[in-house]
Amino acid sequence: MDPGTSNLTVKKDDEYWMLLALEQARLAEARDEVPVGAVLVDAEGRLLAAGHNQPISSNDPTAHAEIVVLRGAAQSRQNYRLVDTTLYVTLEPCAMCIGAMIHARVKRLVYATTEPRAGAVESAGRLLDTMPFNHQIEICSGILRETSASMLSEFFARRRQSNKKFGEPTQ
Repeated sequence: MDPGTSNLTVKKDDEYWMLLALEQARLAEARDEVPVGAVLVDAEGRLLAAGHNQPISSNDPTAHAEIVVLRGAAQSRQNYRLVDTTLYVTLEPCAMCIGAMIHARVKRLVYATTEPRAGAVESAGRLLDTMPFNHQIEICSGILRETSASMLSEFFARRRQSNKKFGEPTQ
C-alpha cells in the first residue's frame, strides 16, 4: 500500500482490484488515450466490468473510464442501478463521473491519485462533501497512488515532448 493511503475504508482486496484498473490504464495509454483505467466489482467480489479512457478513439467526450465501466455493468445487469458495488479508478473522478456514480448508486469509490485540474472529490471540487445528494458514496483514496501518478506524469511528459517536436501547442 502506498504511503498516504486513506485507511478509513481500505479493504483487503483494494490493491488487487486497483492493479486490474492499472492494467486498463495501460490499454488506454497504448491507444494514445490518457492512461486512466477502472473496474467495477460487486459485493461478492466479482468483476462486473473493466474499461479505460477512450474519448479520442470513440469520438465521445463522455467515454471516461468510469462511464465506460458503468455502462458495461449496467448493460450486463440489465439495470441502471449498480447497488452495492465498488468502483476502482486510477485517477480522481471528474464531476460528470461523480454524477453518474450517484445515479447508478455505486456504494464505494476507490481511486489511486488526485486530479488537480478537474478532480471532483478532493482536488478542484468536493462534490460529495458539499452537495446534498440523495445517495452517499464511501471514498477511499491513495491505493497505488505512486504507480498511477507516475504513469500519468510520464504520459504527459512524452506528449509534451512530442508536441515540441512538431511545433504543436501543449495542453
